[in-house]
Amino acid sequence: MYTIRKGEKSDIPAVFELIKELALYEKAPEQVTNSIAMMEEDGFGKHPVYGFFVAEKADTGKIIGTAIYYYRYSTWKGRRLYLEDYIVTESERGKGAGKLLFEKVMQQCMEDNCTGMMWQVLDWNEPAINFYKKYDSEFDEGWINCHLQAADIQKMLDNM
Repeated sequence: MYTIRKGEKSDIPAVFELIKELALYEKAPEQVTNSIAMMEEDGFGKHPVYGFFVAEKADTGKIIGTAIYYYRYSTWKGRRLYLEDYIVTESERGKGAGKLLFEKVMQQCMEDNCTGMMWQVLDWNEPAINFYKKYDSEFDEGWINCHLQAADIQKMLDNM
């Protein structure tokens, strides 16, 4: 029913549509400031910083899901695969594509000799949480995500 394969540069427009769909589902569409051009450069330029897989419907070849990942380094654990976004279009959820994508990322983690993989899930996203529980995932408590935007960093640096 689905084909899972490594993502290619030509897949980025379809993947970007999935990213916007995810942002809408997570009630934050205005937070998407990335672009197709940035994704092409960041994934296929001189220094790629991420990889991805796509799920295609076998009968149509239409991309209906993606898993975007990169590598991070933990001083406690070593090389880790970080699953940044994992998206299946709403009409295809619950039909097996997500399972195939997730397991492909797990295979990539092992092929790359990572010590494990990690990701985030919103605390209100019960369907996702229940999916991850099927894999005996560990859920961290006590950690708060932090970030700074480039424009804010620049303002602070300019005032130093």
